[in-house]
Amino acid sequence: MNTKTIMILSAVVMGAAGIALLFIPQEIHAQFQVEATEVNPVDALILQLMGAMYFGFAMINWTAKANLIGGIYGRPIAIGNVTHFTVGALGLLKGFISSRQELLLAPALIYLLFAIGFTVVFFTHPVKDQQAP
Repeated sequence: MNTKTIMILSAVVMGAAGIALLFIPQEIHAQFQVEATEVNPVDALILQLMGAMYFGFAMINWTAKANLIGGIYGRPIAIGNVTHFTVGALGLLKGFISSRQELLLAPALIYLLFAIGFTVVFFTHPVKDQQAP
Protein backbone atom coordinates (compact mmCIF):
# COMPACT_ATOMS: atom_id res chain seq x y z
CA MET A 1 0.00 0.00 0.00
CA ASN A 2 1.35 3.41 -0.96
CA THR A 3 1.01 5.57 2.15
CA LYS A 4 1.89 8.92 0.60
CA THR A 5 -1.75 9.87 -0.02
CA ILE A 6 -2.98 9.24 3.53
CA MET A 7 0.08 10.99 4.98
CA ILE A 8 -0.52 14.09 2.82
CA LEU A 9 -4.27 14.15 3.53
CA SER A 10 -3.78 13.81 7.27
CA ALA A 11 -1.07 16.47 7.25
CA VAL A 12 -3.31 18.91 5.38
CA VAL A 13 -6.34 18.26 7.62
CA MET A 14 -4.37 18.50 10.87
CA GLY A 15 -2.37 21.47 9.60
CA ALA A 16 -5.53 23.38 8.69
CA ALA A 17 -7.12 22.54 12.05
CA GLY A 18 -3.93 23.54 13.86
CA ILE A 19 -3.64 26.88 12.10
CA ALA A 20 -7.32 27.63 12.74
CA LEU A 21 -6.99 26.78 16.43
CA LEU A 22 -3.82 28.86 16.73
CA PHE A 23 -5.20 32.01 15.14
CA ILE A 24 -8.97 32.01 15.78
CA PRO A 25 -9.54 30.08 19.02
CA GLN A 26 -12.24 32.48 20.26
CA GLU A 27 -14.33 32.04 17.12
CA ILE A 28 -14.01 28.26 17.24
CA HIS A 29 -14.86 28.25 20.95
CA ALA A 30 -17.96 30.35 20.25
CA GLN A 31 -19.27 27.67 17.87
CA PHE A 32 -19.45 25.17 20.74
CA GLN A 33 -20.52 27.47 23.57
CA VAL A 34 -24.09 27.13 24.74
CA GLU A 35 -24.50 29.72 27.51
CA ALA A 36 -21.33 31.77 27.99
CA THR A 37 -21.07 35.06 26.12
CA GLU A 38 -17.33 35.60 26.66
CA VAL A 39 -14.48 33.22 26.00
CA ASN A 40 -12.42 32.41 29.07
CA PRO A 41 -8.73 33.22 28.33
CA VAL A 42 -7.72 29.81 29.70
CA ASP A 43 -10.07 28.09 27.24
CA ALA A 44 -8.54 30.07 24.37
CA LEU A 45 -5.04 29.13 25.53
CA ILE A 46 -5.96 25.44 25.72
CA LEU A 47 -7.36 25.61 22.18
CA GLN A 48 -4.15 27.28 20.98
CA LEU A 49 -2.05 24.56 22.63
CA MET A 50 -4.24 21.98 20.93
CA GLY A 51 -3.63 23.82 17.66
CA ALA A 52 0.11 23.65 18.26
CA MET A 53 -0.15 19.88 18.74
CA TYR A 54 -2.18 19.48 15.56
CA PHE A 55 0.30 21.59 13.63
CA GLY A 56 3.25 19.63 15.01
CA PHE A 57 1.62 16.32 14.12
CA ALA A 58 0.89 17.68 10.63
CA MET A 59 4.57 18.54 10.20
CA ILE A 60 5.58 15.03 11.27
CA ASN A 61 3.23 13.47 8.73
CA TRP A 62 4.26 15.90 6.00
CA THR A 63 7.96 15.24 6.44
CA ALA A 64 7.40 11.46 6.62
CA LYS A 65 5.15 11.29 3.56
CA ALA A 66 7.88 9.84 1.31
CA ASN A 67 9.03 7.23 3.85
CA LEU A 68 7.86 3.64 3.99
CA ILE A 69 5.18 3.39 6.68
CA GLY A 70 3.62 0.13 7.83
CA GLY A 71 4.73 -3.23 9.09
CA ILE A 72 8.08 -2.65 10.79
CA TYR A 73 8.84 0.52 8.81
CA GLY A 74 7.99 3.89 10.30
CA ARG A 75 6.31 2.12 13.19
CA PRO A 76 6.37 5.08 15.63
CA ILE A 77 4.64 7.32 13.09
CA ALA A 78 2.06 4.64 12.30
CA ILE A 79 1.39 3.96 16.01
CA GLY A 80 1.02 7.68 16.73
CA ASN A 81 -1.46 8.15 13.90
CA VAL A 82 -3.49 5.03 14.72
CA THR A 83 -3.70 6.05 18.38
CA HIS A 84 -4.53 9.70 17.68
CA PHE A 85 -7.23 9.04 15.12
CA THR A 86 -8.79 6.01 16.86
CA VAL A 87 -9.04 7.66 20.28
CA GLY A 88 -10.14 10.92 18.65
CA ALA A 89 -12.84 9.15 16.60
CA LEU A 90 -14.16 7.34 19.67
CA GLY A 91 -14.25 10.56 21.70
CA LEU A 92 -15.95 12.54 18.95
CA LEU A 93 -18.50 9.80 18.29
CA LYS A 94 -19.27 9.55 22.01
CA GLY A 95 -19.63 13.33 22.20
CA PHE A 96 -21.94 13.37 19.19
CA ILE A 97 -24.10 10.53 20.51
CA SER A 98 -24.45 12.09 23.97
CA SER A 99 -24.95 15.72 22.94
CA ARG A 100 -26.36 15.45 19.41
CA GLN A 101 -24.30 18.50 18.46
CA GLU A 102 -24.19 18.32 14.68
CA LEU A 103 -20.86 20.18 14.61
CA LEU A 104 -19.21 17.01 15.94
CA LEU A 105 -20.44 14.67 13.21
CA ALA A 106 -18.14 15.78 10.37
CA PRO A 107 -14.94 15.69 12.46
CA ALA A 108 -16.02 12.32 13.90
CA LEU A 109 -16.43 10.83 10.43
CA ILE A 110 -13.12 12.31 9.22
CA TYR A 111 -11.36 10.88 12.27
CA LEU A 112 -13.03 7.51 11.72
CA LEU A 113 -11.83 7.36 8.10
CA PHE A 114 -8.28 8.24 9.11
CA ALA A 115 -8.41 5.70 11.96
CA ILE A 116 -9.41 2.96 9.54
CA GLY A 117 -6.81 4.05 7.00
CA PHE A 118 -3.94 4.20 9.45
CA THR A 119 -4.98 0.88 11.02
CA VAL A 120 -4.72 -0.73 7.58
CA VAL A 121 -1.33 0.94 7.09
CA PHE A 122 -0.15 -0.22 10.50
CA PHE A 123 -1.06 -3.88 9.94
CA THR A 124 0.07 -4.25 6.33
CA HIS A 125 3.51 -4.44 4.80
CA PRO A 126 4.41 -1.31 2.82
CA VAL A 127 4.95 -1.43 -0.93
CA LYS A 128 7.70 0.66 -2.45
CA ASP A 129 6.63 3.09 -5.14
CA GLN A 130 7.43 1.51 -8.51
CA GLN A 131 8.55 4.85 -9.98
CA ALA A 132 11.10 5.56 -7.24
CA PRO A 133 14.74 5.11 -8.30
